[in-house]
Amino acid sequence: MVIFGVTGDLSRRKLLPAIFGLWQDGLLGSAFNIVGVGRQEMTDDEFKDYAVKALQESKETDAIQPGSLEKFRELLFYEFGEFGEDEVYDLVGQELDRAEAAHGGRKNALFYLSTPPSLFEPISNGLGRLGLADQSEGWRRIVIEKPFGRDLDSARELNAAIHATWDESQVYRIDHYLGKETVQNLMAIRFGNAIFEPLWNRGYVDHVQITAAEDLGLEGRAGYYEEAGIVRDMLQNHLMQLFALTAMEPPAAFDADAIRDEKTKVLRAVKPIPLDRVDQVAVRGQYGPGSMDGERVPGYREEPGVKPDSRTSTYVAVKLEIDNWRWQGVPFFLRTGKRLPKKVTEIAVVFKRAPLGIFPGGLERNVLAFRIQPDEGVSLKFSSKSPGQEMVLREVVMDFRYDAFGAQLESPYSRLLLDALIGDATLFPREDEVDHAWQIVSGILQAWDVRPGKGRTPDFPNYAAGTWGPEDAEALIGPDRRWRRL
Repeated sequence: MVIFGVTGDLSRRKLLPAIFGLWQDGLLGSAFNIVGVGRQEMTDDEFKDYAVKALQESKETDAIQPGSLEKFRELLFYEFGEFGEDEVYDLVGQELDRAEAAHGGRKNALFYLSTPPSLFEPISNGLGRLGLADQSEGWRRIVIEKPFGRDLDSARELNAAIHATWDESQVYRIDHYLGKETVQNLMAIRFGNAIFEPLWNRGYVDHVQITAAEDLGLEGRAGYYEEAGIVRDMLQNHLMQLFALTAMEPPAAFDADAIRDEKTKVLRAVKPIPLDRVDQVAVRGQYGPGSMDGERVPGYREEPGVKPDSRTSTYVAVKLEIDNWRWQGVPFFLRTGKRLPKKVTEIAVVFKRAPLGIFPGGLERNVLAFRIQPDEGVSLKFSSKSPGQEMVLREVVMDFRYDAFGAQLESPYSRLLLDALIGDATLFPREDEVDHAWQIVSGILQAWDVRPGKGRTPDFPNYAAGTWGPEDAEALIGPDRRWRRL
């Protein structure tokens, strides 16, 4: 495995611990090597020390078995160079030759681009120029982090550039949300249980809410976030993938092509959002000063590196409609934001009320909720009679948590890296998925263009840190519905 940008934050916090966990569990074999590639000059030994320190400090690292770190050090190698020059790719090729000489077998290689998006194309081209994408001596795959493009046009240009070197079957666009256990369990519960799938349609579902709330602010990422904003950072990728998995038709088989075909069909069926409808179906926000856990926190415009008049959105809620038989008339509400009261990701399927209210006090809607983080699990909320002489109903919850299995959940990156190594692309978005996701949000991005002289100036900030977002979001969901308070 070759990691470009190995000295970056993602590699240190997520990738190295994930690889170490897989190796320690015996899933990578004795002939596995890790080659780090970076623009920071260091020797192999210095890189080994760096990696071991990262493993010892990361909260993602599994329990370290005696002697494991010493043995893992032996798998690590480092190459220094500029990603725009051929020399660094020649050095990577030499590392593959060295590994073949040491271990024999085929020269299989997984290239992971843990770099800023501006380097995706240069690295892809460099690997192609030096023949490292050629599969005559072993399989070659490339893993590309988000964001995949800034908009529809740039995503298509990036796809075209990558396909000049790589076949689509070699390209793995990674979205770590798809490696979470509960996301995969969404398919298991839908398609593995006869009691749910018959209800999963417009006849029984009133609406669906998909929430990805973050309690943190920028955490030193102002440079990236001022350029990206919440739509590019979260809505176009993470939430669109959760949306597609929730709304997809049953696949013909549990394999990569069948599942990704059905996800793409959903995205293709989403009703377009033209510029003149954006205000009716989407709400944006930016957090101001507020209180989190009893402590004052600054507003977005007070964060280091943020312009004092920034128009960048830190919250978005959008209403999507699907033009197909299963979901016609059922709204899907997606929301995500920073500095909300807690960190939580959830998919909630909200069912219609019973057709006749024969009980006093009215009826609440049943809710099937998939908690993706934290406390991964599934809950079903329904009404039951409260003990006593009177017929009074109250809400009760059947709750399943993954810790009931007594096993530690593997990190999303562990699952996805192993899938990429064995060639299973089920949990990696395909080119047409990415394209359709960008098409859906293109109208929002155009209407909310933050460049000077573009679009309407938003009234920011419009929600306080520690609250659930702007008041306009309540109007978006409508008078007879309400956002779940998580």
